[in-house]
Amino acid sequence: MKYNLELLGTAGCHLCDVAAELLVTQLNPAECELYQVDIAEEDLIDTYGLRIPVLREVQSGAELDWPFDAEAICTFMQSLPGQG
Repeated sequence: MKYNLELLGTAGCHLCDVAAELLVTQLNPAECELYQVDIAEEDLIDTYGLRIPVLREVQSGAELDWPFDAEAICTFMQSLPGQG
């Protein structure tokens, strides 16, 4: 199963840049695709404005709020449906 992940953030967000770099080093491209979503362009500021960066798995809607590290990413990925 290949997961579609979104990194919710916005331009100029230093923590979003840090999260993106961390995710690139931790995620296996054969198992997931990562897309960056700008909450300002997608009208999601009311929902995510105070929480970004947020990692979201599209199909299940599961979310991982910042701060997260390599261990938290691993735990999050293992908790997704289809992991066993």
